[in-house]
Amino acid sequence: MRVLIVDDEPLARLRLRTLIEGLAASDAGLQLDALAEAGHADEALQALQAAPADVVLLDIQMPGRDGLRLAQALQSLPVPPVVVFVTAHAEHALRAFELQALDYLTKPVKRERLQAALQRAAQQQALLRGVTPAVVPEPVLVVSERGRVLRVPVREVLVLKAEQKYVTLRTAAQAVVLDDSLADLERRLGPGFVRVHRSALVAVAAIRALQPHAAGDDGDGWAVRVAPLDEWLPVSRRQLAAVRAALEGGAA
Repeated sequence: MRVLIVDDEPLARLRLRTLIEGLAASDAGLQLDALAEAGHADEALQALQAAPADVVLLDIQMPGRDGLRLAQALQSLPVPPVVVFVTAHAEHALRAFELQALDYLTKPVKRERLQAALQRAAQQQALLRGVTPAVVPEPVLVVSERGRVLRVPVREVLVLKAEQKYVTLRTAAQAVVLDDSLADLERRLGPGFVRVHRSALVAVAAIRALQPHAAGDDGDGWAVRVAPLDEWLPVSRRQLAAVRAALEGGAA
């Protein structure tokens, strides 16, 4: 995979380069063909004309043409690269995803978040090249637990519950306490999961029933049963329609 880093700050480019080279040298499954840098939009376009990239890690606030305008220009290339925004400004996330960005990382970038974004980019590039699904790596969720970096297969994730400052990830075999926010995890996991409550995210495939249930703290009186945990989780009134749609095969 060919990666281009676009950022006007040399130290920011150096940090990303160091993280990427470390991932490529580890057992993270990242195969790196080339790693290039650009300090502004015009330099990035020149670099892409000389050697097309598969992935562009793109800052937003830069002199001249900003990252959002550059991302829009990249869409007109014969083979547009995957764009992952890397910025200190979280307020541009909505516009970034309107521009078909794969991910939106905020500085300082965590190693596991960058790894997850690059793995998703590699999977997307493999599919675009016509690689059969059998050789595409299984989707994993890269998380941090008490200083350990864990790779949890997405198919094993059943429930994520926000509790105070942490999120607990449940599989059939274990519970892992994470530092990531529930909103961030929801975006990374994608459409196979549905928010049943402001503090709970559930794998749609794990839901076995949705029915009236003893009212919880919010008094809504609906719940889903999650297998194989055989656990009931309350469904808020606000999320009830989304849960129904997810179970019926519609958009959550």
